[in-house]
Amino acid sequence: MIRRNPLVLGNKTYANVTEDISSLLERFPGPTYYVGLAGALFLLFIFLFAQGMISTFGMGLMGTNHPVGWGVDIITFVFWIGIGHAGTLISAVLFLFRQKWRTSIARTAEAMTVFAVMTAGVFPLLHTGRPWLAYWLLPYPNQRGPLWVNFRSPLVWDVFAVSTYATVSMVFWYIGMVPDLATVRDRAQNVWRKRIYGALSLGWRGTARNWNHYEMVYMLLAGLSTPLVLSVHSIVSFDFAVAVLPGWHTTIFPPYFVAGAIFSGFAMVVTLMSVLREIVPVFKDYLTLDHMEAMNKIIMCTGLMVGYAYGSEFFVAWYSGVEYEVFIFKNRAFGPYGWSYWIMVTCNVIIPQIFWFRWARRSIPTMFVVSIFVNIGMWFERFVITVTSLHRDFLPSNWGMWVPTAYDMGALFGSFGLFFTLFLLYIRTLPAISIAEVKPVLGVGREGEGHGHH
Repeated sequence: MIRRNPLVLGNKTYANVTEDISSLLERFPGPTYYVGLAGALFLLFIFLFAQGMISTFGMGLMGTNHPVGWGVDIITFVFWIGIGHAGTLISAVLFLFRQKWRTSIARTAEAMTVFAVMTAGVFPLLHTGRPWLAYWLLPYPNQRGPLWVNFRSPLVWDVFAVSTYATVSMVFWYIGMVPDLATVRDRAQNVWRKRIYGALSLGWRGTARNWNHYEMVYMLLAGLSTPLVLSVHSIVSFDFAVAVLPGWHTTIFPPYFVAGAIFSGFAMVVTLMSVLREIVPVFKDYLTLDHMEAMNKIIMCTGLMVGYAYGSEFFVAWYSGVEYEVFIFKNRAFGPYGWSYWIMVTCNVIIPQIFWFRWARRSIPTMFVVSIFVNIGMWFERFVITVTSLHRDFLPSNWGMWVPTAYDMGALFGSFGLFFTLFLLYIRTLPAISIAEVKPVLGVGREGEGHGHH
């Protein structure tokens, strides 16, 4: 019999688990937290200012121009949707495969999904140039004559896919929290806390019937979320792949985008978990190095898949014999934006190879640095796909360069402010690790023990 490392360290009892996770919501946080929140709010202010100016004065403030009609908005939209993939994947797919190591990280990964999708959703609305008319993207009976959405447009499929994904992810995240919210409710001293958590926990009493319904619904939602993980980024990739533009018009895009999304999503989970372990020392017993190592293996695996996709794009361009296709890929690697291509390859393919070494997979500083590089690389991947294909198309007379403005940068960096503000508020108000799911795995890996003791 192979003896595994325990999933929870420190010989915890059931009471310890409840205390460790609930007590975080019951006391004031330390100075580190407030410094982080102040930084996030500062970035959020920049984001709101930039987007307010763009909404008021129009898209002309951004760098988008005639050949490059898609700029930072679309690049960053695809980037955030990608980050939103890992949460539902970790939670739903690993749940269906009965992977017990998901228990400590699933809740925070799901929260990350919800916040990333919320951040992503802002960008296409602003990119339309008239965000106050966003409801025109929805097919509903209207009095405006023949004004209906164009169902053949992948941008309409995006609206359906992203809104469905956001809804299912939120419900899945919330349903998973119900038993824990009841625990927080039962411990609450303040009457308002008791009322708020009482309303959120939907009258949960922990009876056999409650658990039976809960497990059935959770399983159904996990089954529903799994195909969404694959469909959402496939549909986002169709925005590009159904165009006739060289460099976009390719069938590899759906699997390539999904692999890239899982890659960047897991990198963001590792970034957040590394920071969370430092801010809240008690989490080190729950987010163990074994959890981090499992995620680093997935990052390395999906990094190799993305590298394979980069190589096969060049091969297919050459093999097709289409001169436009060959030109676009030469331009991608050696043209005026060649630097961005090589940043992408270095960050996404070369740097993650350090995870072949066990010491690197288990070193928090190493994985933190690699995860940051992966996220930079994945933003540049979307940059390379969007900008290098548009700035030189079939007609040399139509060529032009794209230069970001201060508003582009404000929208990009400010979006991290929105994401981290939501994330930091979540850590303080909701249980960041699933109490109900960690308790059953307490005994896993301990000799002579089936479960943790009271």
